[in-house]
Amino acid sequence: MLVTGAAGRLGRATLDLLAREGVAATALDLHDPGDLPAARVVVGDTGDVKTVREALSGVDAVVHCAAIPAPTLGTAEDVFCGNTRSTFVVLEEAAQAGVTRAVLAGSQSALGFAWSPEPIAPLYLPVDEAHPLLAADPYALSKQVDEQTGQMMARRYGMTVVTLRFPLLGGMTERLPTFASHYRADPVQGARSLWAYLEDRDAATANWLALTRPLSGAHEIFVAAPITLAALPTEELLDRFHPGVPRRTPLPGRTVPFDLSLADRLLGLVPEHLYA
Repeated sequence: MLVTGAAGRLGRATLDLLAREGVAATALDLHDPGDLPAARVVVGDTGDVKTVREALSGVDAVVHCAAIPAPTLGTAEDVFCGNTRSTFVVLEEAAQAGVTRAVLAGSQSALGFAWSPEPIAPLYLPVDEAHPLLAADPYALSKQVDEQTGQMMARRYGMTVVTLRFPLLGGMTERLPTFASHYRADPVQGARSLWAYLEDRDAATANWLALTRPLSGAHEIFVAAPITLAALPTEELLDRFHPGVPRRTPLPGRTVPFDLSLADRLLGLVPEHLYA
C-alpha cells in the first residue's frame, strides 16, 4: 500500500489505521518527519515520475493524499498545475505498475463554493454528487480535474478509482474545536462549506473502506459527519445564509446539508467521532 502526503493530517491518520489493520505501507512525502508508522518511507515530490516509480515498488494499492490544500498556499499556477500533475503522475505510474485500486483525497471544494471570489449558493439542498461543479478558483478546478483524471484512468486501464470529497478535517482536541467555536460565534464563517466536517479517524476509515469495498470503475463520493459543527439548527442557518435555495428533504436538528446516501450505500461509512 502506498500513501502519498503521508506526513499530513489525512496521510498520518491513514497510516495509523493501516498499521492497526496489519497492512505494510510505503509512505511518500516531501519530508520524512521520522515518526511515520510505515514499513518504508520515500522522500520526494509526487509530481516526479522517478520518485513515484520508486515508491510504487511492491505496492498493490494507492491512497493519494498529497496536494496543496488551498488556493491561498501558492500561486494559481503552483496550486492547479502542482495538484493535477501530482494526481496524473501517481495514477499513471500506478497503472503501469499493475495497481488496480486507488483512492484520491478529493474535496468538497470541488463544488466551487469554498473559495469563490463571489459567494455561490447551492442550486439545491442537500447537496449530492449530481450537483454541478462551479469552480471559480484554481484549487476547486484542480480537484475537479483530479476527479476527471480518475475517471480517465478507470476507462483507460480498468483501474478502480474512488475520489472521496472530504469536508473540513480535524481532531477532537484540535482544529475541530477551533472551527466549532468560530461557527458558534459567527455562523457565516461556515456558510460556504455548509458547516460540514469529518473527524480524522473517520476520514481514514473512509479511505480504508474505499480501498476494500467491492467496487469497480470510478466514483466520486461525498463523505462527512451526519451533523454540522454549528450550534444552530441547520434549517435556521439555511434560512439566514442560503435563503431561497430549494430543499428536497427536511434537515432536522443539526443535520449536515449533504446527501450522504452514496457513502452509505457504496462504502457503508458510519462516522463514529461526532463533535457535540
